[in-house]
Amino acid sequence: MHVTTLITGAYEENCYLLWNEEKKALLIDPGDDAHAIVHIIQEYDLQIVAYVCTHAHADHISALYEVHKLYPAPIAMHTLDWDWAFSEINQSPPYYAQPKEPTSYTRMNLDEKKQWTFGPFELEVIHTPGHTPGSCCFICKNEDILIAGDTLFKGSCGRTDLPGGDALALKKSLQRLKQLTADYRILAGHGDETTLHVERATNFYLQ
Repeated sequence: MHVTTLITGAYEENCYLLWNEEKKALLIDPGDDAHAIVHIIQEYDLQIVAYVCTHAHADHISALYEVHKLYPAPIAMHTLDWDWAFSEINQSPPYYAQPKEPTSYTRMNLDEKKQWTFGPFELEVIHTPGHTPGSCCFICKNEDILIAGDTLFKGSCGRTDLPGGDALALKKSLQRLKQLTADYRILAGHGDETTLHVERATNFYLQ
């Protein structure tokens, strides 16, 4: 599986394209700069099979409307974040306006059932509230990849001072990640990638 990272928007959010040899792709957290995302899709001639969102903050979903208009596919997000994803509270002026909701789309409500299948891709969903009520991490087990969104960063973790943030919930979520047994490659919502082994040993928030 190929992983392409695009750094988007004013908050330098990491948008990920996961794609296989058949050119089928998952688009994870299309945060901003829709033109750049579309350019990569066209460059590699990819077929988007689903959009998967770790959480609903505007810096992670603001390109969803424009990209989905060109490449329709189901959109997956935890139900607790669907409730406010496209509402007035989800904006960060002057950098991010209220995200526009795609039209005529299939909405998928993520939960922690054992596996979610999107075309050829299988993800295990871990509900990790704290940064937002519906924040999730995704495990691609065959690749030993953990897509952590804004729950866990290299040397840090997500903030909890935004609407819906909950420091106690985040602390519990981080302990869940700490207890995972594999040494996953961590693809975070911002910043550099890392590994779970490194974060267990060095990240203050996992101690």
